[in-house]
Amino acid sequence: MDAGQIPLLSMLKERMTWLNRRQDVLSQNVASADVPGYKARDLKATDFESILRGASRSSASSLAVTDPRHISITRQSSGFEENDVPDVEAASGGNSVSLEAQMIKVADTQAQFQAAANLYAKAMAMMKTAIRGSGM
Repeated sequence: MDAGQIPLLSMLKERMTWLNRRQDVLSQNVASADVPGYKARDLKATDFESILRGASRSSASSLAVTDPRHISITRQSSGFEENDVPDVEAASGGNSVSLEAQMIKVADTQAQFQAAANLYAKAMAMMKTAIRGSGM
């Protein structure tokens, strides 16, 4: 079985892809902090409610729900939306980038990426243990 077909791993991979893309956008903001008229941008946050709604409409490739207490998980599309998100009032040159705010976002994004990577590694380790234990 391909690891990408496991819902938890595919969701973690997508989360890490989103965080990586966000880091790119934030680095562009920092690099353009002195460009007159530049507007700070950020990625639109993932809407958890829509993920849950999508999960309730299970597809054939999702896990079987054999008990009402089970949660079905499906994969979301990876189309990320960028938005203009000015940090502060525009400076005299019309630039709306606050380096302090951008660096806080960068640090937060880095911490979230590390957490997702750790979860991915733990899930893989648990699967390896389960496979070894089953004698496959």
